[in-house]
Amino acid sequence: MGSFRTLRPGRLPYREALRLQERLLERNRPGFGDVLVLLEHPPVITLGRSSRPEHLLLSPAELERRGIVCEAVARGGDVTYHGPGQLVGYPIIDLERRGRDLHRYLRTLEEVLIDTLAGFGLSGERIAGKTGVWVGGEKIASIGVGVRRWVTFHGFALNVAADLAGFEAIVPCGLPGVRMTSMERLLGRPIAMAEVQRQVIASFARSFAIRNAGDYEEPITPQTGLA
Repeated sequence: MGSFRTLRPGRLPYREALRLQERLLERNRPGFGDVLVLLEHPPVITLGRSSRPEHLLLSPAELERRGIVCEAVARGGDVTYHGPGQLVGYPIIDLERRGRDLHRYLRTLEEVLIDTLAGFGLSGERIAGKTGVWVGGEKIASIGVGVRRWVTFHGFALNVAADLAGFEAIVPCGLPGVRMTSMERLLGRPIAMAEVQRQVIASFARSFAIRNAGDYEEPITPQTGLA
């Protein structure tokens, strides 16, 4: 059984989080171990490699008026929205040790999210041919990953207490007619983000059959991502 460490920097602008991932990608090598980054973003729309212009429904001027940044990113998938109240996970995982199986990796991330939801009494489900997790036909979690030299980056986004109005600016994941939901909306009560983080960490350990070795202890700086 391998191990992973968790890094929870709180709320980071998207570009700072991307620099953080880049530093962790540089460090992922034998003996370093895997890292699961858990954080939130200020309002941002990310455009994956498969995104299409018509899936962005608002003009740049309107996005700026609403305080939403737009970023093109090197991950799979289409367009998605991140904002406060959404738990974003960036696993920096070495797939070389896991048979270079990207399909299996995506299904395991779905399993992590389904297991997390089950811990709160919610029945998450897959929909054939569509990456992500749904509850009652509404999408609650999105997944879009990147891989460099068989080390993963980017990852998943779980709507905990997210302001779902942000999704009105896009066609989420390029799926016309999709309805987004959140854990708090479904449960009808507030949920502490720290509580969801704890459940995600436990579910990640179970689903990947890997041991949590505690927190990543190096400090984070805005300029470099890691000290």
